[in-house]
Amino acid sequence: MPADQASEFLALHSGAGFVIPNAWDAGTARILEQVGFPAVATTSAGIAWSYGVPDGGALDPGVMFERVAEIAAAVGVPVSADLEAGYGDTAAEVGRTVALAAELGIVGGNIEDASAGVLFPVEEAAERLAAARAAAPTGSFVLNARTDAYFIGTAKDPFAETVERAQRYVEAGADCIFVPGVKDEDTIRRLVAEIPAPLNVVAGLVAPVIPAPTLFSLGVKRVSVGGSLARAALSAVERAGRELIETGTLDFLDASLGYGDVQRRLGA
Repeated sequence: MPADQASEFLALHSGAGFVIPNAWDAGTARILEQVGFPAVATTSAGIAWSYGVPDGGALDPGVMFERVAEIAAAVGVPVSADLEAGYGDTAAEVGRTVALAAELGIVGGNIEDASAGVLFPVEEAAERLAAARAAAPTGSFVLNARTDAYFIGTAKDPFAETVERAQRYVEAGADCIFVPGVKDEDTIRRLVAEIPAPLNVVAGLVAPVIPAPTLFSLGVKRVSVGGSLARAALSAVERAGRELIETGTLDFLDASLGYGDVQRRLGA
C-alpha cells in the first residue's frame, strides 16, 4: 500500500495542481479525507498547539511521530509529514528520521533547510536531503525540500538564493520544492520558470492571501495551508469561549456540526 500511495501522491505533482490540507490529529485527517482531498499533510504547528506548546521544536519528536502515526493509520489517502528540519543535527540523523516516517506508512515529507531562524549552508542542506533520499528511495517517498530564504528574510537576494538552493536540492533527490513566505504573483511565476521541479506554495501564511486557483494559473503544482486550518479552529474556540463568558449565549453553535453528524463522520 505505501508504495502504491507514493506513486499516486507523486503523480499529483504532475497534474494541473492540487491542494493538500494540513491535519493535526486523526479526527481532522478523517474529516478532510471525507471532504474529498486526494492526500493529507500534517502540520507541526497544529500538532504542537494541540499539546499546548508553541511551534518550532518545543514538542518532543517522539510525541510528534506518535501523532503522525495516528494520522497515517486513520485515513486511506496518502499522508505527507511535516518533518521540520529533520529532527537531527547531522545528515545521518535526518536519514533516520525519514526512514522512521516511511516505516510508519508516511509516503512523503517536508525537510526544512533552516534551524532556529538560520539557513543551513547550502552544501550542508543538500547533504541532509541526500541522506533523506537515500533512506527513502525515489518512488517510495515524495521528498519535499523546503527552503526558507523568503520566510526567514535574511538573504540579500532571496530569489537568487531560493533558485540556487532549489537546484541543489533537486540534484540531491528532492521531488518538489517548497517555498514559504513568497507573496507576490510575479515572483511566484518567475520561481516556477527557474526551479526544475514542481513548486509548493503555502497559502494563508503571509498577506496578501493568494487563492489556490490563482496559484495554479501561475504554474504552482502543490498548495498547502500549513497551520492555517488549526489557527481557524483555535480562533473558533476562542470566539466561542468569549461569547460564553461575556454573554452566556451559544450563537457559535449556529454553523457547527451536530453531535450526530460528527459521530457519523468519525464512526467505523
